[in-house]
Amino acid sequence: MSNFKNKNSFNKVVLDIKNLEIQGATNIAIAAVKSLKFILSDFSKIESKSNSKSNSKPNKLISELKNAKKKLFKSRPTEPMLRNALNYVLSDVDKYAMDETDKLILRLNHRIDQALEIISKGKLEISKIGSKKIKKNMVVFTHCHSKSVVDILLLAKSKGKKFEVHNTETRPRYQGRKTAKELASHGIKVTHYVDSAARLALKKADLFLIGADAITVEGKVINKIGSELFAEVAKRYQIPIYVCTHSWKFDPQTIFGFEEPIELRSESEVWPDKPKNVKIQNFAFEQVDPDLISGVITELGIYKPESLVEELKSRNKFMF
Repeated sequence: MSNFKNKNSFNKVVLDIKNLEIQGATNIAIAAVKSLKFILSDFSKIESKSNSKSNSKPNKLISELKNAKKKLFKSRPTEPMLRNALNYVLSDVDKYAMDETDKLILRLNHRIDQALEIISKGKLEISKIGSKKIKKNMVVFTHCHSKSVVDILLLAKSKGKKFEVHNTETRPRYQGRKTAKELASHGIKVTHYVDSAARLALKKADLFLIGADAITVEGKVINKIGSELFAEVAKRYQIPIYVCTHSWKFDPQTIFGFEEPIELRSESEVWPDKPKNVKIQNFAFEQVDPDLISGVITELGIYKPESLVEELKSRNKFMF
């Protein structure tokens, strides 16, 4: 293992994802895909030193990549975009077991670059499509921090649209503050509410935008805890609710009855010195029923949650 100089760099990415040093599903997927380049770089250096380069088969490389994939999968339980991005890169790797190692390294580096381009172009398309939903003098409500939602709002602002945003603090880690800071720094008027005042914030809103960490085959959206509660309030006030997300957030494992795991985080995040007989349930996410959702804004277009799955079957065959 002494030849694997980049092993520590790869392991650091895994640890950073696990410890929330890297946040946001898109950022996590990008970091995970890029981390494979550390492994490919190590094997490329080994190949260049080998006297039997022309006869070298990639069995060891394929094994190492599969182990890396498992480690990255385990780093965050609710991250289908990470899994889809890695599956896109590695889905056909066994087909090339009889190729020369250096050829497989070139092929996989190209595949990684393709995955990163798909993610990058997808972000721009989501912003373009979503920004059309922002109308003059609107009040937009959002919860937690979604890069897709922020990008939509910033693009709408750059087009000269005048609107304001109501958002929640999102306890216990206060991700809503990040959203408020980003929007305010670009001249967007933001009113920041404590989570328990979300009903008041929504009562004044015209549109509700949220991100997503996962979408199931039934069209359920997994997002930050509080999302369904606020969606139910929005529905009561007849406020349209749009989920803004890349199509790679769809979790194909749910086709086979797999239940998307809901991450239960540390009690200390909520109450570091809680009394002995108090138990804290610190769920990071919850499911939003598809009946509450007006549409899912993706890089492919806007779809009803249940219709998105059918579109993906024809567009992203590697998922199925």
